[in-house]
Amino acid sequence: MFDYFRIAGPLVRLFPAELAHNLTVAALKTGLVPHQPSYNDPILATRLWGRDFKNPVGLAAGFDKNAEVPDAMLGQGFGFVEIGSVTPRPQPGNPRPRLFRLTPDRAVINRMGFNNQGLEVVAGRLAKRRRGGIVGANLGKNKTTEDAASDYEKGVRALGPLADYLVINVSSPNTPGLRALQGKEPLAELVGRTRAAVDALAVKVPLLLKIAPDLTAEDLKDIAEVALEGGLDGLIVSNTTITRPDSLISEHRGETGGLSGAPLLDLSTEVLREVYRLTQGKLPLIGVGGIASGADAYAKIRAGASLVQLYSALVYQGTGLVTHIKTELAASLRRDGFTCLQDAVGVDAGRAAE
Repeated sequence: MFDYFRIAGPLVRLFPAELAHNLTVAALKTGLVPHQPSYNDPILATRLWGRDFKNPVGLAAGFDKNAEVPDAMLGQGFGFVEIGSVTPRPQPGNPRPRLFRLTPDRAVINRMGFNNQGLEVVAGRLAKRRRGGIVGANLGKNKTTEDAASDYEKGVRALGPLADYLVINVSSPNTPGLRALQGKEPLAELVGRTRAAVDALAVKVPLLLKIAPDLTAEDLKDIAEVALEGGLDGLIVSNTTITRPDSLISEHRGETGGLSGAPLLDLSTEVLREVYRLTQGKLPLIGVGGIASGADAYAKIRAGASLVQLYSALVYQGTGLVTHIKTELAASLRRDGFTCLQDAVGVDAGRAAE
C-alpha cells in the first residue's frame, strides 16, 4: 500500500496549522489523496440505530465542518464520518491564529469558535451526495443567539432529512456560555425541544449529545438522567478539554482553547467508563479523545463505546492510521476470544447499581 502521508505529511506540516488543514481538504476535494484499502474485517461490523456500520472507526466533527469531503473521508476507510459543527447562520469564528500543533505532545489546541458556512450551504452539499456510507451532522449554535434551542431546532429541520444521525454539541469550550447548557435544567429543555423537532421530521433520525470531559461527578449524573429520560439515542464522550496536564512540553501548551490528542486519552476514557456505568449500558456511546492506535480504540470499546472517533491523530499519522487501527482492533478482539465487536463493549466498565 502506497503511504501518501509519508511524503505529503512533513510537507504539509511546514505550513501553519489551519492553512495546512485547508490544503488537506482541498487535496481531498480534487481527488489527489488516494483511497485506502476498502476491506473491513467482519468482526468489526456492528448495527446501531437501524444502520449498519462496516467498522466502528469514525471521523470526529471538526475536520469537515462544511461537508466538503465526507465521501472522500469514507474512502479513507472510516466506518462513518461526522460533519460540522454547523450553525444556522455562517460565522467566521474566532480571530487567527486559532489552531496550534503541540507536536512533542502529539496534541492539538484549537479555539476555532464554530467557524462554518452555515446550514444553507451545508444542506446543499449533503443534498447533492449519494447516500452511500454513514454521515452524521453535528449541530451548534451561533455565538449571538440567545435562545440556543431555536438554533438546534433549525439545524434539525435543515439537516435531519440529509444525515444518518444528528448531534447536539453543547461541549465546545470556544463559544461563550455553550458549556453551561450541560446543566440539568437547561439541558433538559434543550434536549426536549430538539427531540420534538426530530420527531416532527418525516424521516427517523437518531439524536445524540456530545459532552465535555471537564464535568463533575454530579454533572455526569445529571446528564445521564436527562439522556435516559429525555429521548436521546446516544452520547458522544467527549469533546476537547480546557485542562492542561503537567506533562505537556510544547511551546503552545499555554494557548487558550480545547486540547485534543494523546493527552486527552486517559481523561476521556475514564469519563466514558463512568457514563457507561451511569446509563447502565442502555444507550450507545461513541468514544472520542486521544485515539491513535488500535489499542486505544479497543480500550474505548472495553470502557463502553460501541463506536469510536478520531481526528487529531491524523495530523501526525495521516489517514493510513485508519487501516492500522482496524487491523489492530480486529486482532485484539480475536485474541481475547470475542466473536463480534458488540460483545466487547463495556466489559471493563461494569454498571452502576440499580
